[in-house]
Amino acid sequence: MKLSGSKGVFLWGVTGFCVLMLSLPTVIVVGASFTSGDIIAFPPQGFSLRWYSELWQLASFKAAFWRSLYVSLICTVIAIPVGTLAAIALSRYRLRARTALQVILLLPFTIPLVVSGLSMMMMFGEVRILGQLWPVGLALCVINLPFMIWSVAASVNAMDPELENAAASCGAPPVQAFFTVTLPAVTPGVITGALLMFILAFNEFLVSLFLTDSRTVTLPVEIYNSIRSVITPDLAAVSVVYIVIALVAVALLDWLVGLDIFLKSK
Repeated sequence: MKLSGSKGVFLWGVTGFCVLMLSLPTVIVVGASFTSGDIIAFPPQGFSLRWYSELWQLASFKAAFWRSLYVSLICTVIAIPVGTLAAIALSRYRLRARTALQVILLLPFTIPLVVSGLSMMMMFGEVRILGQLWPVGLALCVINLPFMIWSVAASVNAMDPELENAAASCGAPPVQAFFTVTLPAVTPGVITGALLMFILAFNEFLVSLFLTDSRTVTLPVEIYNSIRSVITPDLAAVSVVYIVIALVAVALLDWLVGLDIFLKSK
């Protein structure tokens, strides 16, 4: 549908304003990260890679980065089989407690993060695993699992159910039909969900704040601790690292799945 006249100008103006408001904070923080001064300023006071160099030399930030990467991988590895099987079961099979299972699996999405973080801190403390790093990945998987389920469920709903029936008619047992027909058909949803889980886990702050200590602090918590003392341009450089990781995730999504397929599935 073509837009013309004042209506088209208005819609393009609103769209441009929204794009500007969404991109302006990113432009400001990227520009501030290249300043040669000692404080965050925009426009930057000269151009320099000084703060990126100093950031890489900070052992605390490097250690926190690798911890966040480890936590995100744990979260993603757990979410792929759990979220995929849950989405297929809820979308394909008539389960007796289907509604109850949907509520239980999607419950973490409705609970405030501060409540989830506090409850998991108490639970992990009771079983004496609080202070270790892998439970943080497990916790982040639990609170973000609905995104994985929704992503895979979109691919399951778009799949032709006759494909599975055809595989069964050809004599394929259920396990073989799953790995040769169902799983390849929902792979775009699995990839999309896995990338979402990784990015969400890498960025999660509030739950990580409850579950980490000085030995296991992740990058978002490390940034928070630094902000509480003094705000320097190296924090802007860390923000650019987050932006780069998000761009890499989008590039991987476009390469592996295709952004047009991803947007249509939504």
